[in-house]
Amino acid sequence: MFTTTSADGTTIAYDLEGSGSPIVFVSGAFNDRHTLAPVAAELASSHTVVCYDRRGRGDSGDTAPYAVEREIEDLAAVLSVVGGSAAVFGFSSGANLGLLAASRSLAVSALVLYEAPFALSPDDRRADSDLPERLAALIAAGRRADAVTTFQLEGIGLPPEMVAGIRQSPFFPQLEAIAPTVVYDATLTAPPYDRPTPEMLAVKVPVLVLTGAETWPMLRRTAEALPGLLPDARYVAVPGGEDHTIPAEATAAAVRDFLAR
Repeated sequence: MFTTTSADGTTIAYDLEGSGSPIVFVSGAFNDRHTLAPVAAELASSHTVVCYDRRGRGDSGDTAPYAVEREIEDLAAVLSVVGGSAAVFGFSSGANLGLLAASRSLAVSALVLYEAPFALSPDDRRADSDLPERLAALIAAGRRADAVTTFQLEGIGLPPEMVAGIRQSPFFPQLEAIAPTVVYDATLTAPPYDRPTPEMLAVKVPVLVLTGAETWPMLRRTAEALPGLLPDARYVAVPGGEDHTIPAEATAAAVRDFLAR
């Protein structure tokens, strides 16, 4: 593990391995830097791969107050450790963050958006626009468990019976430990970021939009539609990937082919 320092002084932890043109991996809700490590490991033979803990997770620090701009600065700090520019692989809300960062002039050479949870159709909207504020209020009241389940129900759209089962699972305390970060992910997926902003839609770097072939229908619909909205994008469904998961080998093969072009 290595660390770098973001613009506001927050320590950001990351793992780095491999050699070649760099790829920085940005995880989603309830994830730390280990979530995308299997995909990164598959690519380490041809690329320098960096997986980092977003603020408030794993070995990274956190500094109040939260703002989306701080997460963009965190990504900029990680890019600086590989020379200032890299391809960015964003998973779930991390894909929203990656596209937003590219729209804010970070030196992103290419983007991979894996199951970005944009709601391109009104029928796909899952949460009210005040979800980040309601989650923050739950955290402030010490109700971390309720913040976790509220985000799972309203932010992700998991079925109530599944959420009830997760709450009784042995790993639920790990979700409670990082419950404050659901506010961050809710912010990244609430208006105006619940769909690509005009600045995001103007991003001209090459973009690969990915899903697992067996993923949730809403994520598949979004991924199929995104390339028609971006200047230079294409969509690939990789085999497997049911329930918003990432088949590492097939995903890495698609990314390697995309970056070789």
